[in-house]
Formats: sequence, C-alpha cells, structure tokens
Amino acid sequence: MDTVQGPVTPEQIRDLQKALGRQLAHWRKAAGMTQAALARRTAYSRSSVANVEIGRNTIPRGFWERADRELRAEGTLVDAFDTLHELITTLRTHRAWVAEHERLLRHQAAAPPKPPTSLMIATPGCGCTVTIARWREREVLALREALRLSIGAFAERLRVAPSIVVAWEDRRQPEPPSLAMHAALDDLLKLADQDARTRFARILQMPPMRSSDHAGAPDAGHRATVTPLHRGAGPQAVW
Repeated sequence: MDTVQGPVTPEQIRDLQKALGRQLAHWRKAAGMTQAALARRTAYSRSSVANVEIGRNTIPRGFWERADRELRAEGTLVDAFDTLHELITTLRTHRAWVAEHERLLRHQAAAPPKPPTSLMIATPGCGCTVTIARWREREVLALREALRLSIGAFAERLRVAPSIVVAWEDRRQPEPPSLAMHAALDDLLKLADQDARTRFARILQMPPMRSSDHAGAPDAGHRATVTPLHRGAGPQAVW
C-alpha cells in the first residue's frame, strides 16, 4: 500500500481503500481463486468480496486475516488493512478535534473581551472578583477541582499528557505551566459554567494547604500564588 505523508484526507482514504482492494484481487488471482471461492473460504458473500476489491466498502479485520491465510499472502493483506484502519481512526480523531476547536472559537467570539494582562472572573452572588495574572500550582488545582475533573480528564481538555498536570500540581516541587498554556487555562475557565466559576472563587478563598499536610514534605507553610479576592469596586492587586 502507498504510504501517506502529512495529514490524511478523505480522498486519500478512498484511494488507499482502492489500493487495498487491488492487492486483494492480485493475491486472489495469483492463487488461481475466483471471488466466489474466496467468499466461501472467508464466510462472506461474493458481492462483499467484489465490492472490497474495487474499494467500495470496508470489511472487518477477521476477513483480512482469513483472506491472507487462504491466499498465502504472508501477512501482507493484514498489514495493509491495519495501516488503513489506523489512518481512518486518525482522520476521525482529527475531525472531532477540529469540530471542538471551532466550537471554542465561536464561543470566544461571542464572549465579551477580557483584559489582555490577566483573567478577571466575577462571581455573582458572592460579590467578589478574582484576577488570575499567573497560573501556578494552586490555581491549576483549584480549576480542576472546580470543574470536578480527574487528572486524566483535565489533561484531555487541555490536550496535554496527564504527567504534565501532575507536575503542575506537585506541591513540593511544582513545575508551573508554560506561558503558552496560560491561554489554554484562561479559555477553560472562561468556558466554565457559572457554578464552576463560583466554586473556583470559593476554593481560592480557602486557606492554602500547608506542605506538612503531604507525606515526605517539610513542615513549612505553602505560599499562596493567587490574587486575593476583592470586595466591592476597590483596586485589584496582582501578585
């Protein structure tokens, strides 16, 4: 099967399906077998074999395993099918990602503009405003808890590895998010519903947990990195 360089397209998928079908026809003819005979040996109909050979439909891996064995293709047909299946899965994943990205862009376009230097979240009902100038361990953990997400689910929302989130939340030796990730965290908070935003503000109001509350850590206070909550219309201080 021909190799594909760069992002796969639906047109390339169709071309590869046809190429796989031609491979099947080549091995069948080389074995001196008719479509009807191959259909009987693979437990499929002759029309199914015919459609596969011209690239009109896909068929489960079990068919390719049996066809490979009956035609003595030495794994060639199965390998080609696996490559095609992986490309189809990649295309579907990419389409889902594009759809979600476009949804986020539409949501951001409809939202009112925010100050470029920091993220200000007002929480009706509690009369307070939080200004996030930098995302660090405490803010990241507060956001994840406010969204009620596991580390894995939170990482998936941000399209990063779970180990990266673990490093961000490590109270003993945290690795703050990069500047490139600040915008992604800002967007995640912007898109949160009002209940999650209120929880976020409330969590940040709680006294920071001491390092001594974690096993193996020295008995020292854990310095807060979040901008304090401000009441009323007073000035906003940023740490």
